[in-house]
Amino acid sequence: MTLSHRTTSEQGTQGRLDFRGVTKRYGPTVALSEFTHSFTPGRVHALMGKNGSGKSTLVKLLAGVTGPTSGTITINGEERHFASPHDAFAAGIVTVHQELSLVPELSVGENIFLGRLPHRHKAGFSVVDWAGLHTRAGELLSSMGLDMDSRQPVSALSLGQQQVVEIVKAMSFNPSILLLDEPTSALATREVNQLFALVHRLRARGVTIIYITHRMSELFEIADTCTVIRDGLYIGSVEMATTTPTAIVDMMFGDAAHATRPPRRTTDRTTKPVLEVRNLTRSGHFHDVSFDLYPGEILGIAGLLGAGRTELMRAIFGADPIHSGTVRLDGVVMTGKSPRDMRKAGLGYTPENRKEVGLVQSLSTADNLCMASLGAISVSGFVSRRRERPFIGRQITDLHIKCGDPDMPVSSLSGGNQQKVVIGKWMNRHPSVMFFDEPSRGVDVQAKRQIFEIIWQKAADGLASLFVSTELEEVLEVADRVLVMHLGAVVAEVDPTRTNLTELYSICMEGARQ
Repeated sequence: MTLSHRTTSEQGTQGRLDFRGVTKRYGPTVALSEFTHSFTPGRVHALMGKNGSGKSTLVKLLAGVTGPTSGTITINGEERHFASPHDAFAAGIVTVHQELSLVPELSVGENIFLGRLPHRHKAGFSVVDWAGLHTRAGELLSSMGLDMDSRQPVSALSLGQQQVVEIVKAMSFNPSILLLDEPTSALATREVNQLFALVHRLRARGVTIIYITHRMSELFEIADTCTVIRDGLYIGSVEMATTTPTAIVDMMFGDAAHATRPPRRTTDRTTKPVLEVRNLTRSGHFHDVSFDLYPGEILGIAGLLGAGRTELMRAIFGADPIHSGTVRLDGVVMTGKSPRDMRKAGLGYTPENRKEVGLVQSLSTADNLCMASLGAISVSGFVSRRRERPFIGRQITDLHIKCGDPDMPVSSLSGGNQQKVVIGKWMNRHPSVMFFDEPSRGVDVQAKRQIFEIIWQKAADGLASLFVSTELEEVLEVADRVLVMHLGAVVAEVDPTRTNLTELYSICMEGARQ
């Protein structure tokens, strides 16, 4: 095994990537349409677009996970067809995903060369050349300007250092094109700076870097260009030195960027709040968060990835520890209570990962609808279908859940109907407060509208809600009032009827109203 490096003359030709009319269809759905663009070597190319814009499809095409329906991909002028990730890898393309693929119990060096450890022959046997492995790993780390012991276990490293090791592992294959997918989503500021320094070194070596992020503020520090995709279409590419955050947001959202929502209804905030949060802190996740939630109010929480939105809701619900601050529900102090206690007190929570956390996929729709209400349904610990029937029928009717047979597994339902089952499970308990975390994720447009109408109707009936969505336009559409979180803190409160998408996005990025 040897470590190779491209020479200066090679850097001018290695890693040029061209898409020409690339389209990807999934049945009638067009995920990417006629994408045409070139990515030049030795530059960091940011790839931006809201969820569902086509970014992931483009990355999958380039990584060999799937193939285009039409169009061509060329590398260094040669047309390439990737039947698998192995083909893309052989063409010099390496992807570093958001989720780390390291083995914590192994050393840095072992992780870098995992699956291809160097061997030497000794007494007729092939044994691992540990000394050679750590020598080569040390040389690779040193060549990237990193002062790190290749023999230390990965488990002893910070998350940022682990992310760096992941990139070093990728670079050990000497790729000409490197895809970085949300590499800073879970990193602290100091770790982000270390990662950026490494990316700058790779750029200087002539690597073509495609950098995917939701954090607009990072772009002006790390990227040379920004390419924007919207609704599967190539919108344009701009030089970071001559553009502004507002211009990029306009490209991402089009005409919707400057539209404001018409007034809908007002919440009576002279009444006593149903949920009171004061100076709530969970170290490393959010700090000093305070707000009130009133009966019938939909309070949106906006923020980019890593802002602390989900972490805040989980802590209030009792799923994660709170280090300081207080939570009151209907005037009763509930700080540090368990999810079971919060549920009994009238708080419901639809989690962002409904398939693994919100539902039991192997159980029926009927069983899932009754799951949170077994205490009210059972007699002496026994549950009968006769007692369950009203709980099942009421939610199927009220929420318009489409299921041919409630006794079939909930996994047989569409994503939108599964989300309605999660909501119905909690509505059977008649909560006073509901937390909706990404309720429209993975559902179609019609189901999304139905879910929003359910939330609005329940609010009209007096239910207070916290609403979180990665889609900022959804937060503006659904909520009566919006709190903005940035790096774990609430930095602003905005009125959806007086705030447009560009303004909200800017606050989420910079942590203050511009």
